Amino acid sequence: MPNIQIVTDSCAHFATPHFLHQYPMVTVVPNKINVAGKSYREGVDLSPEEGLRLIASQQYAPIVHSPTVAEFTEVYGHLSRHCDGIISIHASREIYNSYTNGLAAARPFAGNCPIAVIDSQNLCAGQGMLVKAALKSIQQEPTLDDMVRAIRGAVERIYSVYYAESVSYLQQNKIMSASHSVLSNMLGIKPFLSVEHGRMQLVEKVRTRSQAVERMVEFVTEFADLEDVVILQHKSYMSEQARMIQDRLSVDFPGQFFPHALYGTSLAALIGTDATGVVILEKETDDLDDDF
Repeated sequence: MPNIQIVTDSCAHFATPHFLHQYPMVTVVPNKINVAGKSYREGVDLSPEEGLRLIASQQYAPIVHSPTVAEFTEVYGHLSRHCDGIISIHASREIYNSYTNGLAAARPFAGNCPIAVIDSQNLCAGQGMLVKAALKSIQQEPTLDDMVRAIRGAVERIYSVYYAESVSYLQQNKIMSASHSVLSNMLGIKPFLSVEHGRMQLVEKVRTRSQAVERMVEFVTEFADLEDVVILQHKSYMSEQARMIQDRLSVDFPGQFFPHALYGTSLAALIGTDATGVVILEKETDDLDDDF
């Protein structure tokens, strides 16, 4: 089996505690989070809980700086001396610069160590699920090309939806227009968001938390088989919304585990510190079944 290493940026989020300790072949290059003029390394200087607490009191959304070309070059250079190839998985190129910087850093290694740079078209738990899919592909696929093909297939099976209590960060990040933000605040309407084609987009609005929960449950039940799923929340303990979602989904998917996790600072910088989300990886179907 070839020695393949995985690289990702700290936008990737894992629901399983100590995930990275279990898989030393995964290297995370931290984003830098700029809050009130001070810079923090995500996952190094700031845990998800610390990050949410820090930015919750800020009027302005923090600025997220993806790892630079030089930082990725240093990581690729170190790993390439001891491995047969690298799979580098990045936050959506439509949201952050990680993919672009990773691609530029990988070019000088061509002919020396193959580096497959992959746009997850997602972030946070969706990106983390793709890292897990990469680990699975390393175990199951014979060549790097086959691994990359399997991972790119998984990209198309990851779906994310979010419900946010406030609209300030959404307006600052141009996910919502100023007029929509004012109207939402006046009427008490909450935005319902989805990651589509790598972009965080407003898809509809709801008036209550119960309606948001109902919409999330409807979203998940559109899928027959779930390979992976996580409920993202803004609290370290299980929130009321997460509990409602978990209870409802356990009825529709008996035997399926629905873990909850605190979302990361890079996602909070986009949608705020008071959101709830559901991210799923749809189970791969056997196309041959369609012929019978």
